[in-house]
Amino acid sequence: MAPPRLRRPGFSRRAQYGLFAAYVVAVAGIVVALLLLAAARFDPQGFAVLRSAATDLTAPITGAARSAVDGVGSAGDGISAYWRAGSQNAELRRELEASRAKLVEARAIDFENRRLKRLLGIVGDGRETVAVVRIVGSTASSSRRLVTLSAGGSSGVKTGQPVRSAEGLIGRVVESGRISARALLITDASSTVPVQIIRSGVAALATGQGNGRIDLRPLIAGASPFRRGDVVMTTGAGGVFPAGIPVAVVTKVSRDGAEAMPLADPAKLDFAVVLKPFQPDLPPPPPANTAP
Repeated sequence: MAPPRLRRPGFSRRAQYGLFAAYVVAVAGIVVALLLLAAARFDPQGFAVLRSAATDLTAPITGAARSAVDGVGSAGDGISAYWRAGSQNAELRRELEASRAKLVEARAIDFENRRLKRLLGIVGDGRETVAVVRIVGSTASSSRRLVTLSAGGSSGVKTGQPVRSAEGLIGRVVESGRISARALLITDASSTVPVQIIRSGVAALATGQGNGRIDLRPLIAGASPFRRGDVVMTTGAGGVFPAGIPVAVVTKVSRDGAEAMPLADPAKLDFAVVLKPFQPDLPPPPPANTAP
């Protein structure tokens, strides 16, 4: 007699063990998820420690995966560059000559700036570098806009420190583990940065939309002071972010504000710089009255 086509797990001890293990894993997963939800609700600090530990464990894997993806992309670029080597060499020679002239000019300007600062007694602006870190991961579709950095508390990276790149402001550190940290991007809906228009100096607030874009709202009531193509930079107001860091470029103007795109895109960046929190200079205390 042929065996039945559909056999119940009870006919096989191995199937019974497999089914029992699946139930155990499912129940354990539900219990762990409930515990994590309870910790996030009633003990946010403890949950932040657990999340930092998880980030430390996954940061090396994320970094290796990102490096592999970048390597594949670089291989394609290398093949394309091989076929265009002649025209690229001529173009690079022209750019090199232009860069040399600009380098001499920049050195002269830097020397003059340092001389003027010595004459005026001006000290540094507080942009001390804490660490140069690698961006090993970033959220693309999550409602929270975060990036994972390859350095943590062992390198001096702490919560509240601003993060920038050569292109502009990225965000600020919100969680710091031992060997990794997470930074909140300026495009996150909970991020607000005091800025000003470089063209006119008008102050505004840059608030993330949560979708990779930024809302700009002027602090002065009236007609919108923005123009398409305007660049805004940090003002240093309120501390944390040093003044003079480019933030975003205006892409759309509305009646009461504007929409902008950030100048620094973490998905296209490999490295970033963590800075010490900016502390604006406070006015000196009034002199004590020593009169009798």
